[in-house]
Amino acid sequence: MEIKIQNVVLSTHVKVIFPLTRIAEEYEDAEYEPEAFPGLIMRLKDPNITALVFRSGTIVCVGSKTQKEAETGISKIMKMMKPLGVKVPDKYSTKIENIVAVGSIDKDLNLEKLAFEMEDFEYEPENFPGLICRLEKPKASFLVFSSGRIVCVGAKKISDAKKALLIIEKKLKAFH
Repeated sequence: MEIKIQNVVLSTHVKVIFPLTRIAEEYEDAEYEPEAFPGLIMRLKDPNITALVFRSGTIVCVGSKTQKEAETGISKIMKMMKPLGVKVPDKYSTKIENIVAVGSIDKDLNLEKLAFEMEDFEYEPENFPGLICRLEKPKASFLVFSSGRIVCVGAKKISDAKKALLIIEKKLKAFH
């Protein structure tokens, strides 16, 4: 199965108060509407990411395909703060919050039959068109669709997302 990483969500927290209104005034790629959302939304083109910047010092980066790309995006935002007089630290840690990966077993699946015969699958077609499956090791959740497409969410490492998708692929192929 070909596995593609769709999104790496990465966060950092620094002991700084980000002046969100001022950032929005200075940078055209920044949107701040506190009545609608408490954070500032910043869209970068290189790397192509979206960051949620919160007054409290937290930045959450979404939309990257790799951890390195997300880290580069956060670093770029930190550098953008310095000309505004924000004393951001030179060193800070980042943490993967979520990885979204997709794959496909290239065959149609009978979701009702799978849900009935496999104990760790949930299927409520009136609420959602896919099966939901959760793994404990590695910790990840899956959305399995009748087309054979599989979406993995909740992994904290790229290697875990790939490993988890291979486990689900094996379960599904053993079932068929």
